[in-house]
Amino acid sequence: MKINIKRIDDNFNMEATNDTGNSILMDGSPDIGGAGKGMRPMQLLLAAVGGCSAIDIILILKKQKQIIESFEIEVDGEREKIEGYSLFRDICLHFKIKGKVDLDKAERAVKLSIEKYCSVSKTLEPTAKITYKISVN
Repeated sequence: MKINIKRIDDNFNMEATNDTGNSILMDGSPDIGGAGKGMRPMQLLLAAVGGCSAIDIILILKKQKQIIESFEIEVDGEREKIEGYSLFRDICLHFKIKGKVDLDKAERAVKLSIEKYCSVSKTLEPTAKITYKISVN
């Protein structure tokens, strides 16, 4: 896996591109001179844990013949300042699923993702407590 990051302006606006040409914009926070032209790196980390678990959950529910009409995740992260950097200490994912989806199957799929399959949550696990809640319909 390889990502190429290119600075776009004189400050912190950057474009990250993967090896298949997909890209995302990043920027620094306004308090350090960012212009709000992209997601900040720590926001991308929260998006990554949500996206990773979404892929797992959708795959599991599809295999179980569940019909997903809409799927949203609200990810909330709390950071702790340590010396010159901050770590996520608490991350809560709220999965909002609509469709013909059995609640027990959704709960099992989420649990499997967070506890077993999601590589991003496993990467964050040593420093962050990851919790979740599920709403179906």
